[in-house]
Amino acid sequence: MKRILLLEDDITLGETIQELLMQNSYKVDYVINGNDAIDFSYDNRYDLYIFDINVPDIDGLDILKSLRDADDSTPTIFISAMTDLKTVLKGFEVGGDDFVKKPFYPEELLVKVGLKLCISEQEMRFDDITYYPKDDRVLKNGKNTYLTPVQLNLFKLFIKNTNRIITKDELYECLEKPSENALRFHINKLKKSTGFDIKNIRGSGYILEKS
Repeated sequence: MKRILLLEDDITLGETIQELLMQNSYKVDYVINGNDAIDFSYDNRYDLYIFDINVPDIDGLDILKSLRDADDSTPTIFISAMTDLKTVLKGFEVGGDDFVKKPFYPEELLVKVGLKLCISEQEMRFDDITYYPKDDRVLKNGKNTYLTPVQLNLFKLFIKNTNRIITKDELYECLEKPSENALRFHINKLKKSTGFDIKNIRGSGYILEKS
């Protein structure tokens, strides 16, 4: 189930959007101010952000700029009554992917959400690696790269959680016979196949950092 973070300080509108999205099988975390949006985005992984711009604490533009500066590439749709060209352009400059002007038909937002999530599923990139989730294809410099089932499971966990320490318990779930030695073996194999610089954070787990 796709997970969405919704930031909207108009509670009536926010709850309406949340209900609409949940009725269409999306999981939605709904917040009404910028500080909560920052906290939720750092504590959870989302497939899409929907941000109002003029909200309490920190406006949606500054929130997304902070997230992009922290290498968060989650697709983002802005919804706002601020429809002047300067604001719209600023939304794209800070890394927004789309802009929906208030008032809007719920179906319009639903279509845009579906499109963004579909596009985000088409490919993921990390340096010279491209991953296609629909058929689990991994390409390095444009050429198919074979990964064993265990390595592929580890690969997907790392590429979807870049810049986050992944605990050993999470990684063990990718192994057929979990153990410290087995985990180290498969991670080393994955590093050789992909060129990933996966680091061992002593006592915590492993991390794939994106600069």
